[in-house]
Amino acid sequence: MATINDVARLAGVSISTVSYTLSGNRSIAESTRNRVVSAIQELGYRPNAGARMLAGTRTRIFALTAPVRPDTQAGVLMSFVLAVATAARKIDYDVLLLTADEASTGLERVTSSRLADGIIALDVSLDDERMPLLRALNIPATVIGVPADTSGLVCVDLDFEEAAHLAVGRLADLGHRSIGLLGMSRLTYDWGANYPLRFRDGFFAASDDRDIATAFVMPDGDMDSIRRGIDELFSAMPTMTALVMHAGESVQVTVLEILAARGISIPGQLSVISACAVFDTSAFSPPLDEIPLSAEDSGVRAVELTIRQITGDRTPHVDLLPPRYVERGSTGPAPVREP
Repeated sequence: MATINDVARLAGVSISTVSYTLSGNRSIAESTRNRVVSAIQELGYRPNAGARMLAGTRTRIFALTAPVRPDTQAGVLMSFVLAVATAARKIDYDVLLLTADEASTGLERVTSSRLADGIIALDVSLDDERMPLLRALNIPATVIGVPADTSGLVCVDLDFEEAAHLAVGRLADLGHRSIGLLGMSRLTYDWGANYPLRFRDGFFAASDDRDIATAFVMPDGDMDSIRRGIDELFSAMPTMTALVMHAGESVQVTVLEILAARGISIPGQLSVISACAVFDTSAFSPPLDEIPLSAEDSGVRAVELTIRQITGDRTPHVDLLPPRYVERGSTGPAPVREP
């Protein structure tokens, strides 16, 4: 691997001249600068991170801030981490992962040391403590998620509100007039995670628009809690003919097992949709219609938006990705009730 000494030797200049050329801290004659640049290119010399920081050039590193909280679904979080890392590698960028204890201090350290060209934030709450810091830091940053206040931010995410409208609209068009929503744990909503709240609110708004009766439960991940949640839905709406699940994979699988044990057929007696899941429901029993949440799409777009900011366009905006519906046979016409 070429060193700064090799560059100086080939260019016929001192090491300090190479350093000044990289840092721009002193005026260097154009002819001298050209010799240094030619030597760098010929040798394939890559300055270390410190030199690149001094030079004001790119480090080709993204800082990815992804706090791990008590209610974090590790599989979901890691799917987004992997999506961002994969998209970054395709453009020759590396990813520096900042976890829970570094949510704010890590961002300040990365920015002050110029260690990263840009920041990508994951697992965002409505009143996320990182958002004011991202506004204050003079560094390109993209948020995967939509906080309550998006001013001064560049955000990207699935349009969860529209996904809820898509699910309700599908069921309403099939004649369903009472739809249950089985969501995530209460802790997730209480913490203020942006996406389940956006989906929940979109679900209620879409149901109101179509004059549909609703009930909502927030079970924990254990069997007893899930069973109680199903009981609560049917107790609140004895005529419930459809169910939308916005929950983790293990919870959804357990729901299907409980329904099967009770002899409730899908979609004959109950239509079911899996909403905004990063996992594949085609292997479920039965396979479920779904509105997928693509970590890959969000990761690719976040990297694109961060690069756009790095190259000069830092216009704040929210980029909502349109949802799509995948049919697998778990929804059907609302059953006709005996008078």
